[in-house]
Amino acid sequence: MAEHDSVRIGIVSVSDRASSGVYEDKGLPALKAWLGTALLNPLEFVERLIPDEQARISQTLIELVDAGCALVLTTGGTGPALRDVTPEATLAVAHKEMPGFGEQMRQISLKFVPTAILSRQVAVVRASSLIINLPGQPKSIQETLEGLKDAQGLSVVPGIFAAVPYCVDLIGGPYMETRDEVCKAFRPKNAVRPVR
Repeated sequence: MAEHDSVRIGIVSVSDRASSGVYEDKGLPALKAWLGTALLNPLEFVERLIPDEQARISQTLIELVDAGCALVLTTGGTGPALRDVTPEATLAVAHKEMPGFGEQMRQISLKFVPTAILSRQVAVVRASSLIINLPGQPKSIQETLEGLKDAQGLSVVPGIFAAVPYCVDLIGGPYMETRDEVCKAFRPKNAVRPVR
């Protein structure tokens, strides 16, 4: 069996009510479950459950990048409500914006609900880390990461995660390898690492 690089992933659930114990957070377990199924790499998760406070979100993202997380995924706080400030907090710490991720997430979600146009997810690069804002609901998290498949299991609309491993390669992160049946990562032929 091939050896796989270990990957440290920051996962952040942004919710006033879940962070204060009003209800159980479902975002962090959903992220861990999907990533654990999709990736062949040994994973180390650095988890945070925080309120919808812009400065706190920005500081958390900086801390996770500084802690060596090659990928940081947030869930929650991306709608138009007054307390939804995750995109602003994310853009505030960005070195580069990656608008294609948000565009594709909205395209996927529009297949299910017309209100997907209200979502404001963004993705950015900070140092050698990719930070992506995901929707708040576990079902939506899976759909946007994995994409849409037909009854035969063939991809109809690619999920955003297909582009994540190559993006992480390009910014100097670990070589991430996916389980094709969940989400096949795309790399140009010259970027594919031979099996060790």
